[in-house]
Amino acid sequence: MFGMFSGIPLSLFQAAPDITDFFWDEDPRQALIVLIGIGVLAGIVILANIVRHGLGGSGVPRSRAQVTPRKFNAFTLHRIASAYGLNREQTKILEYVFRNGAVADPERVMENMMLMDRHFKRAYRAIEKNSITDEEAQERLAKLFSLRNVIEVAAGAHESSPPRLSENVPAVLVIDKDSYPVKIISSRGHSVVIEIPRNSLGSPVRIGKRTNVTLSFFTKSSNGFSISGQVAGILDTDRGTGLQITHAGKVKPLVKRMYRRKQVSIKCEFFFVRLIESAEKKRPPKLLVDGRKFAGMVLDISAGGCAVKTSAPIQVGSRLKISIHYDDNQFITVLGQVLRTNRSGGVGTILHIKFLKIPRRAFNAINAMVYEYDDIYGR
Repeated sequence: MFGMFSGIPLSLFQAAPDITDFFWDEDPRQALIVLIGIGVLAGIVILANIVRHGLGGSGVPRSRAQVTPRKFNAFTLHRIASAYGLNREQTKILEYVFRNGAVADPERVMENMMLMDRHFKRAYRAIEKNSITDEEAQERLAKLFSLRNVIEVAAGAHESSPPRLSENVPAVLVIDKDSYPVKIISSRGHSVVIEIPRNSLGSPVRIGKRTNVTLSFFTKSSNGFSISGQVAGILDTDRGTGLQITHAGKVKPLVKRMYRRKQVSIKCEFFFVRLIESAEKKRPPKLLVDGRKFAGMVLDISAGGCAVKTSAPIQVGSRLKISIHYDDNQFITVLGQVLRTNRSGGVGTILHIKFLKIPRRAFNAINAMVYEYDDIYGR
């Protein structure tokens, strides 16, 4: 064995000097360059790991279930988050939505509202199924819907031009101070045909030719628009008799809403609420609910408010406790205030209500209804 090393000087087998001693003794700058190079290499390895695996958790506890591995680039996710103005927690929740839905192309999903809602609905179902406690589920759902509303507002801000009127789009016909929910039958050029408006008794409302009217409607991204015109007359259509309106083609934006609104027809009950000032200035006033009960019908709803049709004499500014019949076994209860009222034909008034206080469970239930994620009012 020793013969293998014949001819090699024995000095090579002696202890070699410490490499750091070599660098610092000969040229300290060389050691510094080596250390910087090692740091750069470590940074590249860490960055590559982030690109492959992401920055960490999903932002939504996984509970009993595990989400699928990441199928998209982390830079893509953060580019989307930046475009929509999402914070760190919202970005993690969005990542959870994508990973739960096994999304490979997040940008394509964000460009298609229907496709995006499909994945949000899937995440909604996963949270309901996999949360350990109901309290945990409600907290996670509230974060999910808060994110969905932020995206809704941000997406609407990018609408560059007013939308075109389409068939079956819900709208509100305003004549003087009266409002009537209708649907658009057709739209072509400077003419739009809508359903014949009906009063609270279900009877057709007679409107003379050349009557000035305003038609208001909302897009899926919750942006509101209105168009003014005159009644041209009655037309027979494939869907029955319609009311024809001529207009100048100028679509005006309405004040933007923070939450998507959905046309519904749900029974509700409401009570007057009074504020009782506390004797101690530091204590907030108490809410006293009146025992008298009034009946109404919710015509549209969002997480920020609703419109209620009722025959009860309610004044603007009234505070109301509203119980909405969500299903046979559940009520959505919120505290609201009447911002304005509109007469509705011969009998009834429409109350436009802003929610002052909405419990987390009610917030989630209303959003599930509006975005059609639940089985009751969903697709």
